Amino acid sequence: MEWFFIAFASALLSAASTIFEKKLLFEMNAFSFSLLNSFFNLLFTVPFIFFSDFSSITDKGLLILLIKTILNSAAFYFVMLSLKNLEISKALPLLVLTPGFVALFAFLLLNEPLSINQLLGMGMLLIGTYILEMQAKEDFLEPFKVFVKSKNYRYIITALFLFTATTLLDKYILKDLIKNPKAFLVFQQLFTAIIFFVAALFIKGGIVKILKDTNNDWWKWIILVAVLTIGYRYSQIEAIKFAPAVALVLAVKRISVFFASIIGGKIFNEKNLLQKAIATLILIGGTFFIVR
Repeated sequence: MEWFFIAFASALLSAASTIFEKKLLFEMNAFSFSLLNSFFNLLFTVPFIFFSDFSSITDKGLLILLIKTILNSAAFYFVMLSLKNLEISKALPLLVLTPGFVALFAFLLLNEPLSINQLLGMGMLLIGTYILEMQAKEDFLEPFKVFVKSKNYRYIITALFLFTATTLLDKYILKDLIKNPKAFLVFQQLFTAIIFFVAALFIKGGIVKILKDTNNDWWKWIILVAVLTIGYRYSQIEAIKFAPAVALVLAVKRISVFFASIIGGKIFNEKNLLQKAIATLILIGGTFFIVR
């Protein structure tokens, strides 16, 4: 059960990181934050270089990790866009749907059978999503129509597809290609920083403008988020290494969504927190049924 406590620590760090991200995104645009966050994440990853074993890393491993990091960077950016424009207690719980996506695509693409528990879990995910988006005096299907009507929800759905792919790649890379979690983290953060740096070259004004537009008071929060991010990513990687299934780690880590949604919602004075708390617990319960 060592993996469980590591995954739970990752959940707590992730919840704290997300709350501070939301605080920053009230002032910063999503890309500027993603870029600066990637730079500081890389900076705080440097100490891991001295404790990493790079001897077993292959060109194939680095190539697959690069592909995975491109997808993960895009998913992170889409989540930041949603987090900036939606309430934290609405945007975050939807990320709990990832295990359902993994199970569904394993069934559709890999012909893996769906168990009774998984079907029950998927049903709970639908119910939780409905309660989360339900408003008084709405049409019955309106809570689901919002995913088509709102671009902010489309960002979340896109991120879910990308996270599904990166979750499957994480297990493959750590088990068969880059078995040292520290080396994995170092290269992932290096690739992430490079990806956002290259993307910034195509933005008017580029990095110089982003730095000029960054308020001096924001830096301490950006640094804090980077420290928390490195903490939860490394602990998640360690948990995946020891867990019998990557989905189990993902399910435990999603507990962070409950903490971040309710605590963050309270801090930012969001409405209907009881309804959202119930919906989030149902969603988390659904993920546990799926990965059992």
